[in-house]
Amino acid sequence: MRATGLVAAAVLALLPGRATAHATSTGLARIEVEGEAVSYRLTLVLGELPEEPRRMLAAAAAGDPGSAEQVAGELRRRVAVSAGGVACRPGRALIRSSGLGDGRVDLELALRCPAASRRLLLRDDWAGLLGEHHRTLARIDAADRSREIAFSPEMPEAEVDLGAGAPPGRLGFFRLGLEHILSGWDHLLFLAALLLRGGNLLTILKIITAFTAAHSLTLALATLGLVVVPGRIVEPAIAASIVWVALENFRARETPSHRWVVSFLFGLIHGFGFASALQELALPPARLAWALLGFNLGVEAGQAVVVLAVSPFLLWLGRASWGPVAVRLASGLIALAGAIWFVQRIWLA
Repeated sequence: MRATGLVAAAVLALLPGRATAHATSTGLARIEVEGEAVSYRLTLVLGELPEEPRRMLAAAAAGDPGSAEQVAGELRRRVAVSAGGVACRPGRALIRSSGLGDGRVDLELALRCPAASRRLLLRDDWAGLLGEHHRTLARIDAADRSREIAFSPEMPEAEVDLGAGAPPGRLGFFRLGLEHILSGWDHLLFLAALLLRGGNLLTILKIITAFTAAHSLTLALATLGLVVVPGRIVEPAIAASIVWVALENFRARETPSHRWVVSFLFGLIHGFGFASALQELALPPARLAWALLGFNLGVEAGQAVVVLAVSPFLLWLGRASWGPVAVRLASGLIALAGAIWFVQRIWLA
């Protein structure tokens, strides 16, 4: 029974300590350059952030003067632009909620450069406030050019030549997709609940293939703007899918024959969750295709790593005498995690 305890401990470690199941928060930035003027706007989802900055940003967006002043100071400290090697002067800073009840806030900063320049050095360094796993996806627009950049604690600065052709930036989006799935505990627990019943290798392949096909489909549809589902619906639905599949593990003695169908149907919902990292960048169609491809490949690579790592254990678990007990215990803990996330996400919607 020692192995049963290890299974329980592993799942307990993933139980939610805050409203989001994603260790990685993703900010979406729009940077517009018009001559000597540069405007920076960052959109954040409050539910993805650590508790302290989430409260500060929510209070500032609600109009609290002290919090607003604190956020303005953070904005001027963590965002910097240099044009032609000379620092641009930060000006007015604003924070406001989206007004849609979706838990999003916009941080805006105006900067004035000493002279117009096609070469900019951008710094976006939010790790000290929003956590070491924060990432910012930025689109930089000039009169006739646009660029996309992924900022991270490892790469908080980027030099942009608005007069040169822009590379598609696939590697940055691939890395973002990889981090999104590896730090997305809700997606990982959903996969764990699906696979806990084990089965043979063919069964596992069918489940994973169905999940991959489904979330790839809705990721593309949502990112391209063909289907729009609000996050206040998607996020609770993802949590509910975890509870459903985990509880289903109590009802079947063997791997349910329809599990690949369940994987596909709920995979459609998870795809909308993946899309939230890309769809608001409003990229041009050609750039969006590359970003979507890179991000989706990153998600699939991360998913493949996880499945390859746990499949031998799951196959062994299915043959062990104590396997059914471990499956029920782990499924109960996963259902509990999903239920907590569901309540939290409904509360924050």
